[in-house]
Amino acid sequence: MLTLTTLGVLAYPNIDPVFLELGPIQLRWYGLAYVAGILCGWLYGRYLVGKASLWPGGGAPMTKTDIDDFILYITLGIVLGGRIGSILFYDFDKYVADPLAIVRLWEGGMSFHGGLIGVVVAMFLFARWHKVPLWPLIDVVAASVPFGLFFGRLANFINGELWGAPTGVPWAMVFPTADEQPRHPSQLYEAALEGIVLFLVLRFMTHSMGAFGRPRLVGAVFIGGYGLARIFVEFFRMPDAHLGYLLGTSWLTMGMVLSLPMLLVAAWGIATAKPRIYPPKTENPPALPQAR
Repeated sequence: MLTLTTLGVLAYPNIDPVFLELGPIQLRWYGLAYVAGILCGWLYGRYLVGKASLWPGGGAPMTKTDIDDFILYITLGIVLGGRIGSILFYDFDKYVADPLAIVRLWEGGMSFHGGLIGVVVAMFLFARWHKVPLWPLIDVVAASVPFGLFFGRLANFINGELWGAPTGVPWAMVFPTADEQPRHPSQLYEAALEGIVLFLVLRFMTHSMGAFGRPRLVGAVFIGGYGLARIFVEFFRMPDAHLGYLLGTSWLTMGMVLSLPMLLVAAWGIATAKPRIYPPKTENPPALPQAR
């Protein structure tokens, strides 16, 4: 539980990153966050697909079974894309020096932008191989992603990583993994903006604005909303130590650079999203046993 210290600074709770040990096996909050995010996103995606009133054609152009089948694709996209993105965008020298660190996922080191690319690839492949229209699939996935972002940022907070810049605000915290300076709990800012606020915006669009009737609109708003939230929080978050601020500035970070193209993609998606009705897809009835 967070408490106020005599200095008027919130005390970092120092939660053990390992929540359960079973002999040599350690279960960590970081891994649990990914499981919770994927599980909640899967259940919410099934709910969206099953709610016929959200779709202008009287039903979704995909089924709950399609969402079930997509779980493997998106899990691989998140994990592989997030890890490869972290290697290429942030810590290339570290992994070259210690290649085995690539498989030590429990130590952290996942890139959202890399994970996003991995998920996009997974959606393209799934839509092609399972005969599901791409843009509605993207919209359902986009509306479900904030769950994973919320839990992921909470895991960053528990790990004491990706902390913010020094500050004197009353809710500042001293992170043991940093130094003695009170800092912005930027992980919680991101959890609130990328997780809660973005989810509510997308929920309003799908349930009150009929956004599924304009394919790729939900996906575009998600991309733009995340880009804006990330750029905003980067002003309060410390850049990676080995990268620092870019181009000799005192504010430009890699997170900002990687988020700027997202705003361009969002602008294109919002501008070009036109009304379209896809025929609803129904579940295939189970095959009846043949008489012998």
